[in-house]
Amino acid sequence: MHGMHARLPKNFVLEERLEKYADVIELEPRHYVGRWAQACSQLLPESPKADFTEVRLDLGCGKGAFVVQAATNEPSVLYVAMDAEPLCIAYAAQHITEAGLRNAVVVPGKGSDVSHVFGVGEVSCIHLNFPTPYPRKKDAHKRLVILDRLLEYAQVLAPGGTVRLRTDSQPLRDFALTQFDLAGYDIVRSSDDERRLRPHEPTSEYEERLVAQGAKVLCVWATPVRVPEHPVQTASLSLVDYFPDDLFADGYVPHGMGGAVTNLRNRNRRRTTPTKGQSPS
Repeated sequence: MHGMHARLPKNFVLEERLEKYADVIELEPRHYVGRWAQACSQLLPESPKADFTEVRLDLGCGKGAFVVQAATNEPSVLYVAMDAEPLCIAYAAQHITEAGLRNAVVVPGKGSDVSHVFGVGEVSCIHLNFPTPYPRKKDAHKRLVILDRLLEYAQVLAPGGTVRLRTDSQPLRDFALTQFDLAGYDIVRSSDDERRLRPHEPTSEYEERLVAQGAKVLCVWATPVRVPEHPVQTASLSLVDYFPDDLFADGYVPHGMGGAVTNLRNRNRRRTTPTKGQSPS
């Protein structure tokens, strides 16, 4: 789900890692549809055991830094960490196990699997931390904040539940705003510098890495409030159309958009550079 792919460390055997931390990896998540809070309550040490108060999804969990921090802070909440990358699954499971967490589980999967893994109204929050932007129009269907995905998320969200996007990408954030509107969501919170406003919030590996490179954290929280009768995609699907006019003149280019920015700058340069024998206008 993420554009950054970690290299395998020396002597790292993926299959061995997955087997070693298999206790916190659920390979058959559909068996728990509609009953995650109850089924996983057996992981809690209390007696008699109480169900978890909420179920939250960290979609595209990466190596698990965010879910470990979040689950540590809220032991009564069940966190389901989902990712399509086997390497991320192995690392997230390792970090959850080493932290001794009983309220986090890892599930292999991608955005299109969400409505098949959770029941109607089962999830209180879906975290989307620095998802891959996929700037090209032909790859737009892969975005975690595109109309079709948001309609599916709305099915599993509890009343008042939220989708919470964190990103370094202003174009992706602006595109997401169009999609939330089309999918019948209301914006309940937004920020152009979330790390400054909420410095103690859990962070993902991607956020830490990109903030160190100069990124600001943009956030949008949205909740579904209406079901569109005939949802139709009317927004531009190319993120180039959401680029600022100055093409990120401040020096920081959002992750995953370097190629698109370079191509557009070169195109603009060719348009303004006179050819041989031609005087500048």
